[in-house]
Amino acid sequence: MDFAALAPSANSVMPSVHPTSQAKEAAFSPYEDHGGTNLAIAGADFCVIASDTRQSNGYHINTRFAPKTFKLTDKTVLTTAGCQPDCNMVATRVRQHIEWYKYTHNRSISTAAIAQMLSIMLYQKRFFPYYDFNILGGLDEEGRGAVYSYDSIGSMERVPCQCCGSASALIQPFLDNQVRNKNQKGKEEVTAFDPVAKLSLETTLKIVKDAFTSATERDIYTGDSLQIFIVTRDGVEEQRYPLKRD
Repeated sequence: MDFAALAPSANSVMPSVHPTSQAKEAAFSPYEDHGGTNLAIAGADFCVIASDTRQSNGYHINTRFAPKTFKLTDKTVLTTAGCQPDCNMVATRVRQHIEWYKYTHNRSISTAAIAQMLSIMLYQKRFFPYYDFNILGGLDEEGRGAVYSYDSIGSMERVPCQCCGSASALIQPFLDNQVRNKNQKGKEEVTAFDPVAKLSLETTLKIVKDAFTSATERDIYTGDSLQIFIVTRDGVEEQRYPLKRD
């Protein structure tokens, strides 16, 4: 048998490989970001927690009213953004633990205890974490405003103010400047436990509204309406404020 005749000649062209015959990567992601922005600011004797109500998927708006902020107790509010099912699950689980605590100890749970409980809950899911960004706000046992910031696996820090979500890169520098006095000449930086912070409730509400109004001009995932929760010694008050709808 003449094997030389079977060998390809120099002028012959090798057939190209069909694209469908190439290896393809099969990937699955259980996470999806539904947008939204949250923030919280701690005052001397109050705490303001706010979030927008838009839920979107890319350029598609699923609904214009999807609450991201949840009242837990008369002194504590949780705000969360990210994957909406995970946000709702975290809020539901926290409320369940608060109920169990109340019936076990026959007293209401403090804001600091809820903050620690949420940290443990998130850490327990560290190998398959919730895709949400959490901020806990309220009053501590001394009646001062308290804001707790979290990462995805439960690392917790008490801060004077915090923003998370799709417009956090726009709002957080504004809060650092207006609330924390960062890099301002002649002004001392405000810390989480600073009792001499003179930010009034009226000024804080103006900062919150200005922050969201500005963010909606640049971030398409934030808008429609603004939910504001004000935590004081008298309880939790909710306010609504309209935002851009396009």
